[in-house]
Amino acid sequence: MQAAPVSAELAKPRVLVVSPEDEATQQLVSFLRQESFEVLWARAGAAAYDILDSEPVDALICHMSDSRIDGFRTVQLARQRNADICAIVTGKADDIEQGTEVMRQGAYDFQVRPLNLGKLRAVLERGLSYQKLVGEVTDLQRRLQERYRYGGIIRRSSAWQRIYAQIEQVAPSRATVLLTGETGTGKGEVAKAIHQNSPRRNRAFVETNCGALPEGIVESELFGHERGAFTGASTSRKGRFELADLGTLFLDEVGDLSSATQVKLLRVIQGGEFERLGGAETIRADVRLLAATNRDLEGMVEDGSYRADLFYRLNVVTIRIPPLRECREDIPILVNEFLRQFSEENGRSPQVMSPAAMDLLLAYEWPGNVRELKNCVEGMVVMSSPERAFETGDVPAHIRGHLPAIGDEDSLRPGMTMRQIEKLAITETLKAVNYDRRKAAAMLEIGLSTLYRKEKEYGLRG
Repeated sequence: MQAAPVSAELAKPRVLVVSPEDEATQQLVSFLRQESFEVLWARAGAAAYDILDSEPVDALICHMSDSRIDGFRTVQLARQRNADICAIVTGKADDIEQGTEVMRQGAYDFQVRPLNLGKLRAVLERGLSYQKLVGEVTDLQRRLQERYRYGGIIRRSSAWQRIYAQIEQVAPSRATVLLTGETGTGKGEVAKAIHQNSPRRNRAFVETNCGALPEGIVESELFGHERGAFTGASTSRKGRFELADLGTLFLDEVGDLSSATQVKLLRVIQGGEFERLGGAETIRADVRLLAATNRDLEGMVEDGSYRADLFYRLNVVTIRIPPLRECREDIPILVNEFLRQFSEENGRSPQVMSPAAMDLLLAYEWPGNVRELKNCVEGMVVMSSPERAFETGDVPAHIRGHLPAIGDEDSLRPGMTMRQIEKLAITETLKAVNYDRRKAAAMLEIGLSTLYRKEKEYGLRG
């Protein structure tokens, strides 16, 4: 039996009109219905609240103020039910200041009565189109996350696909894994993914940053201490190895360990035994060890600053985590994930990055890697106006200032986006023919009208 066809009526955008019953409102409702909108009409605020609690609504057209209508409150409730709703507030010319304020609070537009119905329809359609775009972006982000997420990691570059395969290969084993790479590349996330996909996933995942610990307490942190072992040790305390028993211990910045601690760590790896600081009892711990470093341990072994035997014990399996500049194709998916995350944390609708702004992020070298990118996006979300796409002016100045000039001889470089390459090709071709656009179009094998359009798109001037 075939399913009944979906009625065209269901596809109509649903608009809630909150306005007193007068001739102007009747004309508005009649006009919207003629323009193929499904209209719900509430004559008072209380009736509007009931509708918003029980009916899905795509758009809201609300009177600013009336004896029974509070526009501010209505918009607030509407956005609580649907953060992307296209809310248009109407009022008198004297209400413009209030209209500006209600727009700051999330309304899409303010229209002065008597209404220009054609203009209102254009604003409504634009707002609904933006709402649809946000929905499509959100859905795309969700589908990309499902496709490219591994544990807590979202990547699509070939380098990270290889890392995913390495994680799957090594996770079921007991092998010690050494994660190498620059600071901020995501070594900690890879360690968590290995643990989450291992037989120990239901046991503890314990991590410690060896480089962040003062030299005097590293041993206590790793192996624990007994009461009275040192000044201030008023109670006994378990170390990281005991806490990770039957689970996974992740030692970050393992290249920063002192020579004395290296010796004790080697003993634990070899025999699984250690003593707490100030204690005599030998303790055994069954620990899966993962380690990470941003230093060149092989070079340190050669110059004698790192024990060779410890290095070989840690270096059973090595996974190199590449810097972000080597995986530029990951930047858009990371940016979209961070936009979703920080928009949600700040109570905003998901925002989008304009192509030009994304180009700036793609071209930057990101010395701080993913950590720097994440902090950048968070700052942009916090400091921006909601309900609009990010433009180039929203990108931090230090990122804009580090970009090479498009006309530089060395500006064609790995990692450039197709937009940047196209802009460079057009710019250099125009220069070569002294801005004879017919010659340039012929050399580029594009139409003259296409060349003019591209010049306008990229802001080129001859």
